[in-house]
Amino acid sequence: MGKSLADYTFEEIVEFIKGNVDAVLVVDAGVDSYKTLVKRGMFTDFIEETGSYKGLIEKLWFHLNDAEDKKITEDYQVFIPTFGKFSGKYSKRLKITDNDNTPHAVQMTIYPVEENIYLLILDELDNSEYMRDFFTNEKVNTIQNTYLFSMYIDLFKDSTSSISITEISDDTMQSSIKYSEWRLMIVNMIWPDDQALFMERTDPDYLKKNLMPGRTSSFDCLMQNLEGKYIWVKLIFSRAETNNSEEDFRYVFMVQDIHENSVQLMSTLKKYEELASKDALTDVFNHGRIETEIYNAIEIVGRTNRKVSMMMFDIDFFKKVNDKYGHAVGDMTLKHFAYMVKDYFKSSNVVIGRWGGEEFVAVCYDADLSKTSKCAEDIRVKVAAEDFKVAGKVTVSVGITEVVKEDNFNAAFDRMDKALYKAKSEGRNCVKIN
Repeated sequence: MGKSLADYTFEEIVEFIKGNVDAVLVVDAGVDSYKTLVKRGMFTDFIEETGSYKGLIEKLWFHLNDAEDKKITEDYQVFIPTFGKFSGKYSKRLKITDNDNTPHAVQMTIYPVEENIYLLILDELDNSEYMRDFFTNEKVNTIQNTYLFSMYIDLFKDSTSSISITEISDDTMQSSIKYSEWRLMIVNMIWPDDQALFMERTDPDYLKKNLMPGRTSSFDCLMQNLEGKYIWVKLIFSRAETNNSEEDFRYVFMVQDIHENSVQLMSTLKKYEELASKDALTDVFNHGRIETEIYNAIEIVGRTNRKVSMMMFDIDFFKKVNDKYGHAVGDMTLKHFAYMVKDYFKSSNVVIGRWGGEEFVAVCYDADLSKTSKCAEDIRVKVAAEDFKVAGKVTVSVGITEVVKEDNFNAAFDRMDKALYKAKSEGRNCVKIN
């Protein structure tokens, strides 16, 4: 017969716990160290006898089970100390993968002993049914979780609270970090081009001025996840409505993962942008897009020392092709010619567009007159030697100019146009410079 409930004493229970608890550690957060008093089972190899408390936090709290190196990116390391301070008892369940990549469900309980001194008790949960439910409910892919981060902000106190990093756990984290400190830490995780916007939109004065009680504001940017990969996120601020809303500046801040949708949207927009910019027949840029490219080239030359030249092609006697063989053959000839020019420049920094009819323009970056003239002559020779099927033999006239710092659109285009006119008036099937 077993003992009755009345026969059990506190001392006996303590002895039972001493013989059954899997790991007991004493931590000194002030000097970033811990000492292991007891370790059994999986913790025998998983936890060292002594070590860094910061390293222990990373191993337990920030353990990325699906990441190849099982470590968070370097920029996030600055947050680890803020999650290792406790003012009261704390308990949470962890999913830990040991050195053999075997998953374990662990219950962790923390007792503050005195300032910066904590007692950590770790027990592996050995109920197979419980563990199956626990792991089933765990996020299979944390990066795909909709909300990656959330916290409560009080601008009047310059404080944060109820921090939740769902890439780690659904539980809120204890942290004493100030909001002003958080901004300066988190900005390092934002894509460099988006950092100025982040600092502007998270500035306390901006939030106070632009966000009324009960209103929400958001903006999209690229931000690192725990594995160091940049993903598209939506940063959301919502100002709380309180009894003293006019003077009470409290906000909920959330980071929403919108990466998959953003990538799909940008891909769709890129497709439609290309369709709107392309000449439907020849698949090179249309008149409007190549005109914009000329303006861009002139602007670049005006503010840098970069070399840019331009050339304009005109297929000789193209009207005769249409008149003799019909517009269908004329269209085939234009497509054939455009393909030849694109193929020639496929490994060069050259933008090609159809100016209109049988005229095409090429904007050649990092190319002076000498280099551009050689390219134009190569194309002229290739075209003259090509068999254009029904249309037979076709030739092309080319006019070239180099963009100079003093240029505007009209000046540069006029020189190129006059060079082409000279090529056509001097017998065609030739290259002229102006």
